[in-house]
Amino acid sequence: MRHRDRRRAGSLLFAGSVAFAIGMTVAEATFPGYNVAHDFLGDLGVGPSALTFNASIVFLGAAFLAAAGFLARSFRDRLLPIAVALAGIGAIGFGLVPATDDNPARLIHTGVAFLAYSCGGLSALLAFRILRPPLRYMSAALGVVSLIGLGLMVSQTWALDRGVIEQVAVWSILLWGMVTGGSLLMPSPTSRRDAVPAGSRSA
Repeated sequence: MRHRDRRRAGSLLFAGSVAFAIGMTVAEATFPGYNVAHDFLGDLGVGPSALTFNASIVFLGAAFLAAAGFLARSFRDRLLPIAVALAGIGAIGFGLVPATDDNPARLIHTGVAFLAYSCGGLSALLAFRILRPPLRYMSAALGVVSLIGLGLMVSQTWALDRGVIEQVAVWSILLWGMVTGGSLLMPSPTSRRDAVPAGSRSA
């Protein structure tokens, strides 16, 4: 495991998730009449909050895409970096192709949104294999919640209002990025053992 690449991956996951969480919150607050419980996040990409929202989600996608490369160099697991990279590509597309009234653009937007949500939730599930307890269980739980939310949106099963379900799906991914990113920034048990002088190690 390359500890420097591990920390870089953690920094990118954490920074991208925090930046988008802030940008999304600011966009919701500055969009007149926006209803968090009912309106879709895609609506923020075409109104007065478009610059803030689109820039923050493109940054999220770029950060995830870059983090995927460092994850591939840090761990033997190959499925997780692929899922993180696809989630990043979906997020970038979400910001670059807003949900306008133009049918082709709306179809592309829907496709990249599905890619971002599905691979984001899948990333949280796959991270179970690289995290230590209890974070691995938290990661898996967030992945399950996000994918359930996505399933409800796709099937249009509005057990709650549609905006609430999308918020749950998105925030589950963002919380995963923050938690996993923070965990990867911490020294691993191996690196801590390596940092202890040989003469001071207990038998």
